[in-house]
Amino acid sequence: MPTDNTVVLVGNVTRDPELRFTNTGQATATFGLAVNRRWQNRQTQEWEEATSFFDVVCWREMAENVSESLTRGARVMVAGRLEQRTWESQDGDRRSKIEVIADEVGPSLRWATAQVTKNDRRGPGDAGGRGRPAAPRPEPAADYAADEEPF
Repeated sequence: MPTDNTVVLVGNVTRDPELRFTNTGQATATFGLAVNRRWQNRQTQEWEEATSFFDVVCWREMAENVSESLTRGARVMVAGRLEQRTWESQDGDRRSKIEVIADEVGPSLRWATAQVTKNDRRGPGDAGGRGRPAAPRPEPAADYAADEEPF
């Protein structure tokens, strides 16, 4: 029986996204996320707080968009899945870490506003993005003006 491994986190970016490219040219960006939980202790009536830290991994166009849009301190919502990565250190020790592989990243609008800019849609194999030409924009249908979005 398959299990659902979906998480949704809301927190603050702890470090600016780091954009890298794989040997095959796929963009990947990682950033840290701090998720705070606050509750009132029923015995003492005092507020208590705990913080959990997560590493978030984004791929392809989302990686490029995240690296251009997010900075340390931004409050974001991340939806994705948990994935454990294992490797061997230089000392021969086996290490592992659990990361959030993001499916969606967006601004939290609870205490802020955001200006969202839609990118041109890119298809598989289109380079697009940082320093590379984006795919040409399709011509609008005949019943739309040249400067009007066809949707």
